[in-house]
Formats: sequence, structure tokens, C-alpha cells
Amino acid sequence: MKLIIERAALLKALGHVQAVVERRNTIPILSNVLVKAEDGFVRLTATDLDMEIVEEAEARTEKPGVVTAPAHTLYEIARKLPEGAQVTLELSSDDPRMTLSAGRSRFNLPVLPPGDFPVMPSEDLAVTFSCAAGELARLIDKTRFAISTEETRYYLNGIHLHAAERDGRKTLRAVATDGHRLALAETGLPDGAAGMPAVIVPRKPIQELRRLLEDLDGDVEVSVSEGKIRFQLGAAVLTSKLIDGSFPDYERVIPRQNDKVMRVDRAPFAQAVDRVATISQEKSRSVKLALTEGQLVLTVNNPESGAASEELSADYSAEAISIGFNARYLLDVAGQIEGDEAVFEFADSGSPTRVTDSGDPDAEYVLMPLRV
Repeated sequence: MKLIIERAALLKALGHVQAVVERRNTIPILSNVLVKAEDGFVRLTATDLDMEIVEEAEARTEKPGVVTAPAHTLYEIARKLPEGAQVTLELSSDDPRMTLSAGRSRFNLPVLPPGDFPVMPSEDLAVTFSCAAGELARLIDKTRFAISTEETRYYLNGIHLHAAERDGRKTLRAVATDGHRLALAETGLPDGAAGMPAVIVPRKPIQELRRLLEDLDGDVEVSVSEGKIRFQLGAAVLTSKLIDGSFPDYERVIPRQNDKVMRVDRAPFAQAVDRVATISQEKSRSVKLALTEGQLVLTVNNPESGAASEELSADYSAEAISIGFNARYLLDVAGQIEGDEAVFEFADSGSPTRVTDSGDPDAEYVLMPLRV
């Protein structure tokens, strides 16, 4: 095998695929990237057995072939080569190592047999549709902060993606929850997505998909089956297994009848929460919101660090209420709100609170209160 590729093209492709590779692997071949040189391009593949990323890049192929080489080492070498360098990757029959050369630099890297590289089996991905890259990125950004990290509730360790309907409008909806907070975002249902199964996409593929979306304009082709999901993003293809479990009936926990409504300027609210939370207890991070007509008072009492309070103007005219929340959760929600105002809907101090965005009617959040 022998190919010549421009350093920037190699670095971009390696940057996408090597992120899949775990730093510590008990299976040596999983530390490698599969390099396949074909006429006019090179295809790079990396996998962790649950997810696979394949990316193609233009290259001058002098001798087609296939090899596997250490993914992170290859990426670090490409990253440190000078801009504009022409990189030659070569595997000859008289040397068991792959040679990488660029200018006066030369590296010999260990290889493993490409036949040992695991291939993610393809299956019939029955439903295929296209979604704008920007809309897919928005669905991820609005919900991923609420993904649970608790492994015992594995079915919450991802984003629930499914076709839904609200007020007669068909949507593609993303939902994530960790049991303490819930985030929901939706967009118009793409053509062809009506028959898609409801799936749970794991946290790691979500993170890698979001990274790939940063470099993409246009549409993403999404293919779904009961067990796998595939995203075609220009020259890159991400395929992942899905979480085999049932997402809870989240609609039951979204309060639609809360009658106490507060409107508050998002930026001053987030800044005030951040300030008073400075002395909150590390474990609970609790902040009390005391609401009276036209006014919101944020309070923190910590026996070890003291107390803090801050007053804000708020559009509120219902009966007085005091309710506590985790400050981190309040800041996470405030960080996703696009409009100038955040709208909080309360029932009482012990019931879930619904938060909506004045600038995005297709997103909403639920926060469970704390005792304070």
C-alpha cells in the first residue's frame, strides 16, 4: 500500500475517527484505525464495537491496500506536521511496519492484521430521512445536558429520539432526563421519518455526532432500525448501536396545568443564581427562590459558608411561593434559553416546575424541586 495525502485532509479525517478510540483498550486492534487506500481516496475507520465512524478523504493512491495503525499516535503525528505538508503512508512487503513520511520527517509505526479489525455488521435500516444539520445540532444542544450518568438506569443514558405530534403538528422530538430534570426539543417531522421506531441514542455517539455536525452545512441522512442508527454527514458516516430498553413515559411528568407563572430576564437571572450559589453546599447546590408580586429573591443558607441573597425584578402576580432548586440545573436550563425571558410555571413548592423559552416554542424543560 502507498498513498500521498495533504496533511490538512488527513488531520481532519483522523480527528473525526480517532475520537471513537478509547485510550485504554483490552483488545489491541481497537486502538488502531483501519486505513484503506483506493483509487483517488483513502477510507479511515475506527470502532469501539458499539459505534463506528468511517470517513473518506481525497488522496493520490500509488498502490491500493489496507493496513491498521495506532489511531492516537497517527493523529498526534499528523497534528504536529507542518501545514501544507504532503504525507506519504506506505506499507511494503519487506517491512512489517507502516512508514509515514513528510518532508524530512519519517516514522515507522507498528501495525496489526487488517483481517482482525472488527466490522460492524450491517442490517436493514428500514427508515431513512434527511434532516438539516443545524436542526439536528439544535435538538442535541437543547437536551444532552439532561442525559443521566447513572449506569444502573441505563435506559436514561442517552437521548430518546422519536416521531411525535403536538397540536396537530407532526414533529421529530428529542428528550433526555436523569430523573431530576427533563429537557425536550422538537422540530418539524422530516419527510420519510413518520415510520421511524422510537430509539434511545447513547451518550457517546451523541457527543461524536455533535462534533461532526460542527463541520457540516446542509443535510444529514439518518437511517434507523430497532437496533442501530446511522448518520451520513458528508464524507463521514457514524453508525451506532442503540440502547436496548424502554424510555419512561415522560409526558406524565410534564406539568401542563401549573397556574403560577413567572417571567424573568434570562441573563440577570442566570448571573444572580451563579453568584449566590458560590456559597451553596457542594452536594446539593440548593438555591431557594422566594416569589412575591413583582419580585424574586434568591437565597442560599450554608451553615459552613454563610448566607447569600439577591433580589431581582420579575413579572409575577400569583400568590407568594418559595421553592428550591439545584443551582447547576437552573444554570443548565438558562444556558439553553434563546429568548430574553425565561418562563417558569409553578404549582407548589413540592411539585415539578415547567420552564419554557420565550424565543423557542419548540423547547421545554422540567425541574424537580429540592427541600430547602
